[in-house]
Amino acid sequence: MSSKHTLLVLLGAALIAPSATKANTYNIGSPDGKLLVSIDDSNGKLFYTVNYEGKEMLKPSQLGLKTDMGDYTQDLKVTNSKEEKVSYSYTMTGTKASNKTYEANALNLETTSKTGKRSMTIEIQVSNNNIAYRYKLGGALTKDRDEPRRTTILEEVSGFNFPDATTTFVCPQIDGDHKGWMSTKPSYEEEYKADAPMAEKSRYGKGYTFPCLFHVGDAGWVLVSETGVGSNYCGSHLSDYNPNAGYTIAFPDVTEQHGLGSTTPAISLPGSTPWRTITVGSTLKPIAETTISYDVVEEMYPAREEYKPGRYTWSWLIWQDNSINYKDQKEFIDVAAAMGFEYCLVDGFWDETIGRDKIAELSKYAQSKGVHLLLWYNSNGYANDAPQTPRNCMNTSIAREKEMAWMESIGIKGIKVDFFGGDKQQTMQLYEDLLSDANRHGLQVIFHGCTLPRGWEKMYPNFVASEAVLASENVYFNEHHAKREGFELTMHPFCRNTVASMDWGGSIMNRFLSKDNKSRHKRYTSDTFEMASAIMNQTSIQCICMQKSNLTELEQFEMDFLKAVPTTWDETMYIDGYPTKHSVMARRHGDNWYVAGLNGEDTAKTLTINLPMFAGKEVTFYTDAAPKKGSIAPLTPVKKTIKVDKKGNAKITLQALGGIIITDGI
Repeated sequence: MSSKHTLLVLLGAALIAPSATKANTYNIGSPDGKLLVSIDDSNGKLFYTVNYEGKEMLKPSQLGLKTDMGDYTQDLKVTNSKEEKVSYSYTMTGTKASNKTYEANALNLETTSKTGKRSMTIEIQVSNNNIAYRYKLGGALTKDRDEPRRTTILEEVSGFNFPDATTTFVCPQIDGDHKGWMSTKPSYEEEYKADAPMAEKSRYGKGYTFPCLFHVGDAGWVLVSETGVGSNYCGSHLSDYNPNAGYTIAFPDVTEQHGLGSTTPAISLPGSTPWRTITVGSTLKPIAETTISYDVVEEMYPAREEYKPGRYTWSWLIWQDNSINYKDQKEFIDVAAAMGFEYCLVDGFWDETIGRDKIAELSKYAQSKGVHLLLWYNSNGYANDAPQTPRNCMNTSIAREKEMAWMESIGIKGIKVDFFGGDKQQTMQLYEDLLSDANRHGLQVIFHGCTLPRGWEKMYPNFVASEAVLASENVYFNEHHAKREGFELTMHPFCRNTVASMDWGGSIMNRFLSKDNKSRHKRYTSDTFEMASAIMNQTSIQCICMQKSNLTELEQFEMDFLKAVPTTWDETMYIDGYPTKHSVMARRHGDNWYVAGLNGEDTAKTLTINLPMFAGKEVTFYTDAAPKKGSIAPLTPVKKTIKVDKKGNAKITLQALGGIIITDGI
């Protein structure tokens, strides 16, 4: 990953200026002129509004902080404004786009408060379809030794006040008060509701996890999240809705991490809060394609090496704890080798059931087959009550150094660390320290039972993905979630997965959720749906959940596809969709395009989609055969060709909980 940054100050240009009719209103627009942010300080408080293509997307929403060195929510005075144009390019791997040129208009409003001991500057950047803002506290230090050099943020009043007709696609935040399994909450694994009214209270009374998607009626869509959170701050979320103020930023609950650590973040001065991000569009296209979570953050350290993307096998998802033994893991290494996959993940209890000496032997065997191991770890010391081992290996720098040096010596290439349960600043520091230490030993990192990544793919180049979603293990656990798999995987391209890489946990190729592939409850999605999900679910190390029996059960064209499906992308394009109903996305890998479509509902739907990259071409088409009337048999996967007309249009049918793939690559 590399980046090149230049900042151009516009001299004499009127990017932003006080309004002609009100001297205390400041306007800043996007480069294309469609997105407008207006900030008003006329009553000693700062409020902003957002309009897109002349339509109101956010009503007046407050800005400001309360700190232990002063209240910056009232009695504010703007003392200086600065106009800038931001322009830079960067490259990175492991996300939805490999090359990006970021251009934005920027406004810095320096303010003073009657009670504030130092200044507060609001930094706002507006690019096409995106807004990012943060607060900077404290200017240059003076010779006054008594001036504040650190502060605690007691409250952030940053608001998101939507028009009344808005509906929501949000996930409830949960506290850590012994809810959930073994005190591992919050872990961003609650259930979304679709098109819910804003006035509906959150399930646990704690607001909503980032990201949050809003449908502003005929005006369009808005996605709210944050980025740039590491050891510098806590992870935040949105409050419950207040009819007078909308949603506001909320900090972690006191019960997280068993009450250990502060609920309020602290920063040294001068210092900045993380970026609050708002993505706006008249359609879902800007939402699905946004890169704002990476555009405004910086790399924290260089990658020790060029980390390798790929696919992995994972016995635990279907075979569970009993599979964590030498014999079964060797079998899953063999499956990975047969498929040309790069990795095999060995899950919890391996230190007890296999042992460290045998893990070293297993790693050597895997490497002889062209496969490398990923190892599971519990994040705890004090953090949770989960019994899975290895424990107490990732929670301190001394323990990590010993463990990671051992892993490096036996050729382990990555770790999956689980059960964090919280967003306090202390927990965020653990994530950052773990990533930094892992990089020193050439280890890639996946997190489970964890928080949302907030710009981490760019900030920490050995970070791969986080779960932070009600993932595929729940498809195994019970039939309710198996039936909701389509709902979930047509939600996340527009919300969770659009802001950060997501380790869903596997394209499941078993027809039944059992080792024998005959018992327990069935998988309700089609094979084509599962194959397409490997494209739809964006992460650079992707689980293809196959077992030995799948090698002979699947059609050869399914095998060929899964052997060759890429996991890194140079470009992403929204094609069609509606959250929880269906999603069609296109991703480019090198010169080849892969279009994936998922039907989240249990009725077939026919769409005419526009695919300009295939205009006038005959391309490969994976789909599901239409079922016979009254049939309850699984959908039959089909591979054929489809001709896209000269305008790029193609008519396709998504069968119930089915999928499609259109590609010129495989």
